[in-house]
Amino acid sequence: MANTPLQLLALAVALSTAGAHATPLVEKDGSYAQVPLEKDKVVIKVVQNLTRNLQDFPTIEQGLAHNLQQMTDLTERACSEGRKPDFILFNEFPLTGYSDGKREEKLKFTIQIPGAETEALGKLAKQCDTYIIFGSYARDAAWPGHILSLNTVIGRDGEVAEKFWKTRNVKNYQPDMEIPTTTIENVYDKYVAMYGEEALFPVLRTEYGNIAVSTVQRDTMVFAAYAMRGVEIMFRTSTLFSKLDVMATASFNNYYSAMSNITFPADSPWAKMGGGSIIVNPRGEILAEDPSNDEAIIEAEIDIAALRKGRKIPDYPMDVTRPVLAQYQPAFPLNHLDVPVDQLPDNGAEMKVLMDKVSRWKTTE
Repeated sequence: MANTPLQLLALAVALSTAGAHATPLVEKDGSYAQVPLEKDKVVIKVVQNLTRNLQDFPTIEQGLAHNLQQMTDLTERACSEGRKPDFILFNEFPLTGYSDGKREEKLKFTIQIPGAETEALGKLAKQCDTYIIFGSYARDAAWPGHILSLNTVIGRDGEVAEKFWKTRNVKNYQPDMEIPTTTIENVYDKYVAMYGEEALFPVLRTEYGNIAVSTVQRDTMVFAAYAMRGVEIMFRTSTLFSKLDVMATASFNNYYSAMSNITFPADSPWAKMGGGSIIVNPRGEILAEDPSNDEAIIEAEIDIAALRKGRKIPDYPMDVTRPVLAQYQPAFPLNHLDVPVDQLPDNGAEMKVLMDKVSRWKTTE
């Protein structure tokens, strides 16, 4: 978390030009748009479970059927045990898992949203009268050749209420590869042209509070931007995560947050990083947690009405930090994946080559 002050300051500069934009993104008086609450307190349930990769099944259809049935069973369990949920949060890849291969092959291990899977989950959401939230690798005809990482919210009516693109990928995650999925950052101009600036940090205003969903890790600028847009509950999906990140981010931005992590086989080298899903309050205090690497469903009731009473968006130090951040140059430029389909990197190694090529922070030998 050592770079948190710098990230927050960079966000201040980035948003300081909002007044020049056609669409108002942040209210100048600290208020934010809401819809009336249906009730004062809501129940969040977070599912953590082992996800199987589609690549490991004889056919993709069998894999999707297996993983969808697992989600179905866990949703029905969440709806029948304990308090009735208002939100059920799954992890980053409950339907697809993570599969290796070149781009053309990996595109086969994605889903379309909306599609058959969201239709089936929509029936469950309607039956349980709950929102269902999950992440997935996805494909979209509007983005041929691109592998998207989307977080989907299915509403109580069974319909897809919102799709949240991943804002950006972590960089320098491994020395010989970079994540090749497409994010808002690496197709920024085209994304804004297609969906508008409001879609950079979309907020779903529900009768249970203002929500957003993200798979981003350790990136306080992104989560502060969501706070400025009026988020009250920040849902997060993960494959590995830092508990400190979730707790600190909720505290910095004065909102509730929940993280769903996957579990790993007991003999996996990643087993110690599995599970640990949490729900935290706006002070960063843990309301519910399962520290194990086992399948589990945790729950917490949150007082959304009490949070909303008299609440303003956080007060960030924009003016005093502007001179420093106006000179800050990110290592990687926007739009580095806005290239012809046949030029998209085929895998993580090729993505590493591309990122090294476009980096503004190149080191000289």
